Amino acid sequence: MDVLSSTQSTAQTAAAAPRGGGALSSDFETFLKMLTTQMRNQDPLNPVESSDFAVQLATFSTVEQQVLTNDLLTGLGAQMGALGLGQLSGWIGLEAEAKTPIVFDGTPVPLTATVDPLADAAQLVVTNAAGIVVQRQEIAPQNGRITWAGRDPAGLPLQSGTYEISVQSLAEGEVIARHDAHVHSRIVEARQEGGETRLVLANGQSVAASGVLGLRPPETGA
Repeated sequence: MDVLSSTQSTAQTAAAAPRGGGALSSDFETFLKMLTTQMRNQDPLNPVESSDFAVQLATFSTVEQQVLTNDLLTGLGAQMGALGLGQLSGWIGLEAEAKTPIVFDGTPVPLTATVDPLADAAQLVVTNAAGIVVQRQEIAPQNGRITWAGRDPAGLPLQSGTYEISVQSLAEGEVIARHDAHVHSRIVEARQEGGETRLVLANGQSVAASGVLGLRPPETGA
């Protein structure tokens, strides 16, 4: 393979599908070296055709722009992450309503229950991390705030751990609807984890910022 063909092959490789910034920059530098070597060592009696040289220059420009674009996107990503945290810093201290599993440590958990308007009865259904229903608790058949104490029928606290809590709406003894209960807790921190913005709640668990359904000032004494 002659110098011209080798240079064009390297340039095409560098301008192919996007890859990591380091690899792209490395190919860019290799292209420059090969292009310089070609210009220094071309045969005076058989110089590179002007059209071929123009193609190489155009490819050089494309690779250069791709390197700059890659660097720009990297910078924008970092700025967007910082911007997201800056905006969410105003959420700290507010009470969040979120759709998330409940991390129970023995402390009563404030929840929002959604009940179908046609229901004449409703139950909280509590499922542990193994998918086993560990509690069914009768609640008023209406929407609103409730507190789940996390205690069994004997009044003893359930084991600490993660629970899924749903609300079943019943009419004449039949289940007509099911809704997930929403947890309420004060936001104490915002952080980046794995490229995702997460909020740390006062009970120690974290939720994705996208999972927050509502915000309100904390109740007095919260």
